[in-house]
Amino acid sequence: MSRTLAHLSDIHFGTVDPLILDPLIAAVRKIAPHVVVVSGDLTQRARPAEFLEARAFLDRLPQPQIVVPGNHDVPLYNLYGRFVERLENYQRYITPDLEPEYVDDEVAVLGTNTARSLTWKGGRVNARQIARIKERLHGLGSGVTKILVTHHPFDLPPRFSDQHLVGGARMAMGHLAECGADLLLAGHMHVSSVCHTVLRYQIAGHSALVVQAGTATSTRGRGEINSFNCIRIEPGFIRIERWAWSPQSSAFTGESGETFAKTADGWEPRP
Repeated sequence: MSRTLAHLSDIHFGTVDPLILDPLIAAVRKIAPHVVVVSGDLTQRARPAEFLEARAFLDRLPQPQIVVPGNHDVPLYNLYGRFVERLENYQRYITPDLEPEYVDDEVAVLGTNTARSLTWKGGRVNARQIARIKERLHGLGSGVTKILVTHHPFDLPPRFSDQHLVGGARMAMGHLAECGADLLLAGHMHVSSVCHTVLRYQIAGHSALVVQAGTATSTRGRGEINSFNCIRIEPGFIRIERWAWSPQSSAFTGESGETFAKTADGWEPRP
Protein backbone atom coordinates (compact mmCIF):
# COMPACT_ATOMS: atom_id res chain seq x y z
CA MET A 1 0.00 0.00 0.00
CA SER A 2 1.09 3.60 -0.51
CA ARG A 3 0.00 7.04 0.60
CA THR A 4 0.43 10.45 -1.01
CA LEU A 5 0.47 13.74 0.90
CA ALA A 6 0.28 17.25 -0.52
CA HIS A 7 2.21 19.57 1.80
CA LEU A 8 1.42 23.28 1.41
CA SER A 9 2.54 26.11 3.66
CA ASP A 10 2.51 29.87 4.13
CA ILE A 11 -0.53 30.59 2.01
CA HIS A 12 -0.72 34.18 3.33
CA PHE A 13 -4.08 35.35 2.04
CA GLY A 14 -3.72 39.11 1.94
CA THR A 15 -0.51 38.85 -0.10
CA VAL A 16 -1.34 36.06 -2.56
CA ASP A 17 -0.72 36.09 -6.29
CA PRO A 18 -4.28 35.43 -7.56
CA LEU A 19 -2.99 34.01 -10.85
CA ILE A 20 -1.47 31.08 -8.97
CA LEU A 21 -4.56 29.89 -7.09
CA ASP A 22 -6.36 27.93 -9.82
CA PRO A 23 -3.17 26.25 -11.14
CA LEU A 24 -2.20 25.32 -7.57
CA ILE A 25 -5.56 23.72 -6.90
CA ALA A 26 -5.34 21.87 -10.22
CA ALA A 27 -1.86 20.56 -9.37
CA VAL A 28 -2.90 19.33 -5.92
CA ARG A 29 -5.91 17.57 -7.40
CA LYS A 30 -3.69 16.02 -10.08
CA ILE A 31 -1.50 14.21 -7.55
CA ALA A 32 -4.67 12.88 -5.83
CA PRO A 33 -3.40 13.06 -2.25
CA HIS A 34 -4.77 10.87 0.50
CA VAL A 35 -4.19 13.80 2.89
CA VAL A 36 -3.64 17.53 2.32
CA VAL A 37 -1.35 19.15 4.90
CA VAL A 38 -1.19 22.94 5.41
CA SER A 39 1.55 23.92 7.86
CA GLY A 40 0.42 27.37 8.91
CA ASP A 41 0.24 31.05 7.99
CA LEU A 42 -3.03 30.91 6.11
CA THR A 43 -3.31 34.70 6.36
CA GLN A 44 -1.07 37.74 6.36
CA ARG A 45 -2.67 39.73 9.20
CA ALA A 46 -5.30 37.37 10.69
CA ARG A 47 -8.18 39.52 9.43
CA PRO A 48 -11.65 37.95 9.01
CA ALA A 49 -11.70 38.73 5.29
CA GLU A 50 -8.36 36.91 4.84
CA PHE A 51 -9.61 33.89 6.78
CA LEU A 52 -12.74 33.82 4.60
CA GLU A 53 -10.54 33.70 1.49
CA ALA A 54 -8.43 30.96 3.06
CA ARG A 55 -11.56 28.99 3.95
CA ALA A 56 -12.82 29.20 0.36
CA PHE A 57 -9.42 28.04 -0.87
CA LEU A 58 -9.34 25.03 1.47
CA ASP A 59 -12.86 24.09 0.41
CA ARG A 60 -11.58 23.61 -3.14
CA LEU A 61 -8.79 21.22 -2.10
CA PRO A 62 -9.21 17.47 -1.54
CA GLN A 63 -10.15 16.06 1.85
CA PRO A 64 -9.13 15.03 4.46
CA GLN A 65 -6.98 17.95 5.54
CA ILE A 66 -4.58 18.52 8.44
CA VAL A 67 -4.23 22.27 8.98
CA VAL A 68 -2.30 24.07 11.74
CA PRO A 69 -1.97 27.83 12.41
CA GLY A 70 1.15 29.95 12.03
CA ASN A 71 2.35 33.13 13.70
CA HIS A 72 0.65 35.26 11.00
CA ASP A 73 -2.69 33.74 12.02
CA VAL A 74 -2.43 35.58 15.35
CA PRO A 75 -3.39 39.31 15.08
CA LEU A 76 -0.31 41.53 15.05
CA TYR A 77 -1.29 45.19 15.53
CA ASN A 78 -4.62 44.58 17.27
CA LEU A 79 -3.42 44.14 20.86
CA TYR A 80 -6.80 42.93 22.14
CA GLY A 81 -6.93 40.41 19.32
CA ARG A 82 -3.32 39.33 19.87
CA PHE A 83 -3.46 38.78 23.62
CA VAL A 84 -7.15 38.06 24.29
CA GLU A 85 -8.76 36.65 21.13
CA ARG A 86 -5.49 35.16 19.82
CA LEU A 87 -6.50 32.32 17.44
CA GLU A 88 -10.23 32.96 17.73
CA ASN A 89 -10.66 33.94 14.07
CA TYR A 90 -8.57 30.98 12.94
CA GLN A 91 -10.75 28.64 14.96
CA ARG A 92 -13.94 30.29 13.74
CA TYR A 93 -13.15 30.22 10.02
CA ILE A 94 -10.62 27.41 9.54
CA THR A 95 -10.99 24.78 12.28
CA PRO A 96 -11.58 24.79 16.04
CA ASP A 97 -9.15 21.88 16.37
CA LEU A 98 -5.59 22.96 17.18
CA GLU A 99 -4.44 19.32 17.38
CA PRO A 100 -5.93 17.72 14.25
CA GLU A 101 -5.10 14.17 13.26
CA TYR A 102 -5.54 11.65 10.48
CA VAL A 103 -4.71 8.02 11.19
CA ASP A 104 -5.12 4.91 9.05
CA ASP A 105 -3.24 1.62 8.64
CA GLU A 106 -0.38 3.28 6.73
CA VAL A 107 0.13 6.80 8.11
CA ALA A 108 -0.54 8.88 11.20
CA VAL A 109 -0.54 12.64 10.54
CA LEU A 110 -0.76 14.74 13.70
CA GLY A 111 -0.81 18.53 13.91
CA THR A 112 0.01 20.81 16.81
CA ASN A 113 0.01 24.58 17.29
CA THR A 114 3.35 26.37 17.68
CA ALA A 115 2.03 29.95 17.28
CA ARG A 116 2.27 32.12 20.41
CA SER A 117 0.99 35.61 21.23
CA LEU A 118 4.11 36.61 23.17
CA THR A 119 6.51 36.14 20.26
CA TRP A 120 6.73 38.28 17.13
CA LYS A 121 7.74 35.57 14.66
CA GLY A 122 8.92 32.65 16.70
CA GLY A 123 6.95 29.75 18.09
CA ARG A 124 7.36 26.87 20.48
CA VAL A 125 6.07 23.54 21.68
CA ASN A 126 5.64 22.83 25.36
CA ALA A 127 5.82 19.70 27.49
CA ARG A 128 2.02 19.30 27.61
CA GLN A 129 1.77 19.29 23.83
CA ILE A 130 4.57 16.77 23.48
CA ALA A 131 2.98 14.52 26.11
CA ARG A 132 -0.24 14.49 24.10
CA ILE A 133 1.64 13.73 20.89
CA LYS A 134 3.43 10.82 22.60
CA GLU A 135 0.11 9.49 23.84
CA ARG A 136 -1.34 9.69 20.33
CA LEU A 137 1.66 8.02 18.65
CA HIS A 138 2.38 5.26 21.15
CA GLY A 139 0.59 2.06 20.34
CA LEU A 140 0.60 2.58 16.58
CA GLY A 141 1.94 -0.34 14.56
CA SER A 142 5.57 -0.40 13.44
CA GLY A 143 4.42 -0.22 9.81
CA VAL A 144 2.69 3.14 10.32
CA THR A 145 4.64 6.18 9.12
CA LYS A 146 4.41 8.76 11.91
CA ILE A 147 4.18 12.40 10.83
CA LEU A 148 4.05 15.58 12.90
CA VAL A 149 2.92 18.90 11.40
CA THR A 150 3.93 22.24 12.90
CA HIS A 151 4.38 25.72 11.50
CA HIS A 152 7.80 26.42 13.03
CA PRO A 153 10.55 23.97 12.02
CA PHE A 154 12.62 21.54 14.05
CA ASP A 155 15.57 21.88 11.70
CA LEU A 156 16.83 24.08 8.85
CA PRO A 157 19.75 24.12 6.40
CA PRO A 158 23.05 25.39 7.88
CA ARG A 159 22.70 28.87 6.34
CA PHE A 160 19.84 29.68 8.73
CA SER A 161 20.23 30.79 12.34
CA ASP A 162 19.12 28.48 15.13
CA GLN A 163 16.83 31.26 16.36
CA HIS A 164 14.38 30.28 13.60
CA LEU A 165 13.85 26.79 15.07
CA VAL A 166 10.75 26.08 17.12
CA GLY A 167 11.27 26.73 20.82
CA GLY A 168 11.49 23.54 22.87
CA ALA A 169 12.83 21.61 19.88
CA ARG A 170 15.59 19.75 21.71
CA MET A 171 13.27 18.71 24.54
CA ALA A 172 10.64 17.61 22.02
CA MET A 173 13.00 15.64 19.77
CA GLY A 174 14.01 13.27 22.54
CA HIS A 175 10.38 12.34 23.12
CA LEU A 176 9.57 12.18 19.40
CA ALA A 177 12.48 9.79 18.92
CA GLU A 178 10.99 7.52 21.59
CA CYS A 179 7.77 7.47 19.59
CA GLY A 180 9.59 6.69 16.35
CA ALA A 181 8.56 9.90 14.55
CA ASP A 182 9.43 9.65 10.86
CA LEU A 183 8.52 12.98 9.26
CA LEU A 184 8.37 16.50 10.68
CA LEU A 185 6.56 18.83 8.27
CA ALA A 186 6.79 22.62 8.67
CA GLY A 187 6.94 25.95 6.91
CA HIS A 188 7.56 29.49 8.23
CA MET A 189 10.80 30.31 6.37
CA HIS A 190 9.41 30.20 2.80
CA VAL A 191 12.17 27.77 1.84
CA SER A 192 12.04 24.24 0.49
CA SER A 193 14.42 21.80 2.18
CA VAL A 194 14.89 18.34 3.64
CA CYS A 195 17.09 17.85 6.74
CA HIS A 196 18.00 14.82 8.86
CA THR A 197 17.50 15.19 12.61
CA VAL A 198 20.53 12.98 13.32
CA LEU A 199 22.86 15.79 12.23
CA ARG A 200 21.55 18.33 14.73
CA TYR A 201 20.17 16.21 17.57
CA GLN A 202 22.40 13.11 17.39
CA ILE A 203 19.92 10.73 19.00
CA ALA A 204 21.28 7.19 18.74
CA GLY A 205 19.23 4.93 16.51
CA HIS A 206 16.93 7.67 15.29
CA SER A 207 16.98 9.86 12.20
CA ALA A 208 13.75 11.56 11.15
CA LEU A 209 13.24 13.77 8.11
CA VAL A 210 12.43 17.46 8.58
CA VAL A 211 10.64 18.67 5.46
CA GLN A 212 10.15 22.37 4.80
CA ALA A 213 7.67 23.70 2.27
CA GLY A 214 8.11 27.03 0.55
CA THR A 215 5.27 29.50 0.26
CA ALA A 216 2.58 28.11 -2.02
CA THR A 217 0.94 31.39 -3.05
CA SER A 218 2.44 34.46 -1.37
CA THR A 219 4.17 37.22 -3.31
CA ARG A 220 6.75 37.28 -0.48
CA GLY A 221 8.84 34.43 -1.84
CA ARG A 222 12.14 35.56 -0.26
CA GLY A 223 14.06 34.60 -3.37
CA GLU A 224 12.30 31.26 -3.95
CA ILE A 225 9.65 30.42 -6.51
CA ASN A 226 6.21 29.45 -5.18
CA SER A 227 6.02 25.73 -4.50
CA PHE A 228 4.55 22.88 -2.51
CA ASN A 229 5.66 19.33 -1.66
CA CYS A 230 4.32 16.03 -2.85
CA ILE A 231 5.27 13.27 -0.41
CA ARG A 232 4.85 9.67 -1.53
CA ILE A 233 5.04 7.01 1.18
CA GLU A 234 5.46 3.28 0.65
CA PRO A 235 6.46 0.67 3.24
CA GLY A 236 10.08 1.46 4.07
CA PHE A 237 10.42 4.30 1.56
CA ILE A 238 9.58 8.01 1.37
CA ARG A 239 9.89 10.13 -1.77
CA ILE A 240 9.71 13.93 -1.52
CA GLU A 241 9.01 15.91 -4.68
CA ARG A 242 8.92 19.69 -5.03
CA TRP A 243 6.22 21.07 -7.32
CA ALA A 244 7.19 24.58 -8.40
CA TRP A 245 5.36 27.38 -10.17
CA SER A 246 6.40 27.92 -13.79
CA PRO A 247 5.43 31.38 -15.10
CA GLN A 248 6.22 30.20 -18.62
CA SER A 249 3.65 27.40 -18.55
CA SER A 250 1.37 29.02 -15.93
CA ALA A 251 1.34 25.73 -14.03
CA PHE A 252 2.92 23.91 -11.12
CA THR A 253 5.19 21.12 -12.32
CA GLY A 254 6.93 18.35 -10.43
CA GLU A 255 10.70 18.49 -10.17
CA SER A 256 13.11 15.63 -9.51
CA GLY A 257 12.64 14.37 -5.99
CA GLU A 258 14.62 12.70 -3.21
CA THR A 259 14.05 9.15 -2.01
CA PHE A 260 14.77 7.87 1.50
CA ALA A 261 14.78 4.35 2.91
CA LYS A 262 14.14 3.32 6.49
CA THR A 263 17.07 1.55 8.16
CA ALA A 264 17.84 0.42 11.69
CA ASP A 265 19.22 3.91 12.37
CA GLY A 266 16.40 5.85 10.77
CA TRP A 267 15.83 7.38 7.35
CA GLU A 268 18.73 7.50 4.90
CA PRO A 269 18.92 8.83 1.31
CA ARG A 270 18.74 6.44 -1.63
CA PRO A 271 19.69 7.18 -5.26
